[in-house]
Amino acid sequence: QVQLVESGGGLVQAGGSLRLSCAASGRTFSSYAMGWFRQAPGKEREFVAGITWSAGNTYYPDSVKGRFTISRDSAKNTVYLQMNSLKPEDTAVYYCAAKSGPLRVGVGGYDYWGQGTQVTVSS
Repeated sequence: QVQLVESGGGLVQAGGSLRLSCAASGRTFSSYAMGWFRQAPGKEREFVAGITWSAGNTYYPDSVKGRFTISRDSAKNTVYLQMNSLKPEDTAVYYCAAKSGPLRVGVGGYDYWGQGTQVTVSS
């Protein structure tokens, strides 16, 4: 079955960096889009980055543009989220997700989800 396993979360000071990884297994993802989402306590899950597996096209919301970078390593079946210039408001559980077809920013369109990894940014 499909598995998405996130890693790389932790505690970092404001202005610092973290790199999250999402190891994907269980199928071929060449026709899939991959997304990173986050959910802070009491808030809705929100999209923070996405990439199409085959072409590598990326998309970011304004809240993270210029600070976050999504990439993929097809040989390792792994998607990364490089997060720089982190702010306390970036504190959340970060989730990796996969969907067949085009990239979307809505939560509802994704078929598979990882278990999440906690990112905490201290001020």
